[in-house]
Amino acid sequence: MSSESNVLESDVEHVISSALQSASDVVYVLDPTPEIVVSLVEVAAESASPPTIRVLADKQLLKDVMDDFLVASNAADLVVSGILELRVTAEPVENTLLVTDSSVVAVVSAGDQVAGLQTDDEAFVEGANDAYSEQFQEAEEFRLRTPAISAVRTSLEEDLGEAVRSDFDAVLGLLETVRSDGPGLDEVTISLLVAAKNDVLLYDVSKWGEDVGIASKATFSRTKTELEDLGLIETEKVPIDVGRPRLRLRLGDDRLHDADPDELVAAARDVLG
Repeated sequence: MSSESNVLESDVEHVISSALQSASDVVYVLDPTPEIVVSLVEVAAESASPPTIRVLADKQLLKDVMDDFLVASNAADLVVSGILELRVTAEPVENTLLVTDSSVVAVVSAGDQVAGLQTDDEAFVEGANDAYSEQFQEAEEFRLRTPAISAVRTSLEEDLGEAVRSDFDAVLGLLETVRSDGPGLDEVTISLLVAAKNDVLLYDVSKWGEDVGIASKATFSRTKTELEDLGLIETEKVPIDVGRPRLRLRLGDDRLHDADPDELVAAARDVLG
């Protein structure tokens, strides 16, 4: 192992970025931690020409990480473009490994530092590639249920308008996580708040959300009721020619109608906790 090629950093993202930059074809990532999966998605999404990334990880770990809409929607974009492949490992390794066409890197954490311990021995690298390529091909595919963020943005603008898409993006940009399994704002709540800010019909936003794959109409309706009970949004009946009136969404506080996205997020967090 060549000590000159080792990487010592204060965070895992720099180690991941260094490993991906040195790869020209395929990178196998074995038994990553949640932090490494998140970093892989972030680095690959920001890279102009990332290599193909093939991840073998624990199934429950992938489920937990992909419960974050921000991570999962960007990962879905990478999957659609053929950059990222996710499969379930049956044979965990002692440390996370990144296997490229030119090196094998073991990612090791020690206190507040992360090291990428690397070897470029040709025979060892070739053997690792052969072994993990075979293991990857035999592994179960992990299927994402979250839509790609590019599809979300495109359909949001086409179906609900540029202003709604812009507000949606702005709110996402203010958040570190968007999860449905804890306190705070999830993707359905964000969609409804942004729709209410722009006076969109509940029918339109819930149909969009179900069509694009964010959540069912029933989930949108249930979340709308919860937000209404909390006073974050309110509804106004809009008569139609045939059938029951539609409901137009409005923010519960008129002062928020022209608020910046950060003010909207702050108000929602204050109520939701």
